Amino acid sequence: MLRRLRNGALALACLAGAMFAPPAVAQDYPNRPIHFIVGFAAGGPNDIVARILGEWLSKHMGQQWVIENRAGSGGMLAAGSVINSAPDGYTVMFVAPNNAIGESLYKKLPFNFIRDTVPIAGTLRLANLMVVPPDFPAKTVAEFIAHAKANPGKVNMASFGTGTISHLAWELFKMMTGVEMVHVPYPGGAPMVTDLIAGRVQAGIDALPNSLPHIQAGTLRALAVTGPERSHALPDVPTVGETVPGYEVSGWTGIGVPAGTPAPIVATLNREINAGLADPSIKARLADVGGRPMLLSPEQFGKVWLRDTDKWAKVLTSAAAKPQ
Repeated sequence: MLRRLRNGALALACLAGAMFAPPAVAQDYPNRPIHFIVGFAAGGPNDIVARILGEWLSKHMGQQWVIENRAGSGGMLAAGSVINSAPDGYTVMFVAPNNAIGESLYKKLPFNFIRDTVPIAGTLRLANLMVVPPDFPAKTVAEFIAHAKANPGKVNMASFGTGTISHLAWELFKMMTGVEMVHVPYPGGAPMVTDLIAGRVQAGIDALPNSLPHIQAGTLRALAVTGPERSHALPDVPTVGETVPGYEVSGWTGIGVPAGTPAPIVATLNREINAGLADPSIKARLADVGGRPMLLSPEQFGKVWLRDTDKWAKVLTSAAAKPQ
């Protein structure tokens, strides 16, 4: 029943504004800068992807895409600011799994993400990594589990924010391995990596684009990829699932707008974003940071975040990360 209701809400959201959109609304769109809201700190993986795509869209749409970082509450502050903005296509939101997670994690959100947003397009599939400082005693996932079990409650598990995919990936890992660790949330991937390198926290789950330069420089060590397959950027790094059968956490990103945004604008944004993702120069830049373009229709992208909303609601029901 819940899935049917959500699918209905998604369909209505995708059609919102279509009946009453004035004919000229898409003809002169955009005619001023577009504000691209990213719910994490500058320099992190989401910010990197947003700036690569925003630069291309600025050139090809004739208006500047202004990247605004609004970190806090696992991206919920950014989501709220976009949802409360005018549904005119000039304020768009960088969407990630934290938006699917937030619906179950936070009890008192002043919005319902599925009801109050319209999916525009997917952007990227990203590998996430379990990383540790180079002097951490464990060099494999099996050794990490053994070390954590021998030191219950003494190993810090860093994430790029409460309620993010990074946080929930740790909670799933704890559930499936029985280890006890202490969660240390950060306002984004960049400050988390800074503390990992300094040894102030013992382990983190990070998006590959953010950690890859530090892994290549030897200031971080990758223990495993959290997704279903190894990354082409780090082919010698195993998946967590190779040690913990059934474990799989995949990262993705996309773009959404407030409910009520006219359908012609939704179609324009989807077309332009997918054109950017198909551009060879953009594909090459995204490959350099370990990402794969995800060209989807609004409806297809909406199904991605519906799927993850259901998945993480089940994890939160069992995990120590209770709704807030």
